[in-house]
Amino acid sequence: MEEIYYDQLKETLYRDRLDNGLSVYILPKPGFSKTYATFTTKYGSIDNHFRLSGQEDIQVPDGIAHFLEHKMFEKQEGDVFTRFSNQGASANAFTSFTRTSYLFSSTNQVYENLETLIDFVQDPYFTDESVEKEKGIIGQEIRMYQDNPDWRAYFGLIESLFVDHPVQIDIAGTIESIARIDKETLYQCYHTFYHPSNMLLFVVGPVDPGEVYQLVKQNQNQKQFEPPRSIERFYPDEPDRVKRERLDIELQVGQSKCLMGFKEKPAKISGQELLTRELATGLLLDMLVGPSSDLYRKLYEQGLIDDSFGFDYTAEEEFAFSVIGGDTPDPDKLIALVKEGFLEATEKGLDEEAFERSRKKRIGRFLRSLNSVEFIANQFTRYRFGDSDLFDIVPTLENLTLDEMNRRLKEHVDVGRFSASVVKPGKTEA
Repeated sequence: MEEIYYDQLKETLYRDRLDNGLSVYILPKPGFSKTYATFTTKYGSIDNHFRLSGQEDIQVPDGIAHFLEHKMFEKQEGDVFTRFSNQGASANAFTSFTRTSYLFSSTNQVYENLETLIDFVQDPYFTDESVEKEKGIIGQEIRMYQDNPDWRAYFGLIESLFVDHPVQIDIAGTIESIARIDKETLYQCYHTFYHPSNMLLFVVGPVDPGEVYQLVKQNQNQKQFEPPRSIERFYPDEPDRVKRERLDIELQVGQSKCLMGFKEKPAKISGQELLTRELATGLLLDMLVGPSSDLYRKLYEQGLIDDSFGFDYTAEEEFAFSVIGGDTPDPDKLIALVKEGFLEATEKGLDEEAFERSRKKRIGRFLRSLNSVEFIANQFTRYRFGDSDLFDIVPTLENLTLDEMNRRLKEHVDVGRFSASVVKPGKTEA
């Protein structure tokens, strides 16, 4: 195992790549009581068109990565959740645009739970009957989210920003798309994306890295895997323009919800360059609409926003976009003032004092987050799959310059790539 010491953070990371291609990372946290482990594949909702080396292109139904995540917990001998519970662990899983992660947290029987995690993810079991049953369960989940105003506002914005890229498609898919999923397609996607060479195991907590490593290595040595093959993923060329400037949705809500944001031009970057872009954009959003900004105070004093107002920035190799907004009594005025404030900032430039204040706040918040094993595990894998490092966040923030921030501001703020999504009081959709 390679040992990496981060002097600034006083953290030691252990890593290795096993013969079957599995990447293993262990971060011991002496003095902590909880251990948290994630077993993650670089496979998300946008990966619906791909090719394994030596094979033909495959196009699969939307929502299949999420469907596969659900099915992995069901085994011939019963539900895996019960096994984790009997071993004193809390288990879960999630599917995002770019990855699917299986996880557990526990304060005891850590090694038993770790073996359970690895074994169940590497042992798929699908039947025609269970797949058909799952369609009904996920169909109910899709319908539930259709009535969720926060989810509708969020995905309404993404659907409005993106024209062709599959990021615009709900992670769970649609009722129509999941109806086309069958056992054979699930196995095909599993064997493509769940090969150890496309996965990462991360363990953080009061563990002995040598013992964890030996457990994982022995576990993998007892199993047979096909030789790793490269995966080619296909995504459509995304136009600079947005699909629509605004989407209005009527639901039974007491007050309107308004989200707006900018779509980035496809940059196809990764590693340190992507990390720098993400951190710089997050800082400039904090400077422009964070609680300490002049624009935030103006919006608050006019009664246009409340504590639900916030912002976010998502940056991946194939797409990136910002999200700004929350509950508001006047979506039209909120959109106009936010857009006006952003355009004014591009003309004037960012304030250096506000930049330093925002940078210090972000560094402090990140350092406090290192006390959470959940934060470390989930964020570490996300950055690692983007060829960057969670523990490079502080030095990257420290190296940002005001000139770089102003360039980023002008790159991000383009009214031609701006859209808004509004959920307003009205009838319930059929």
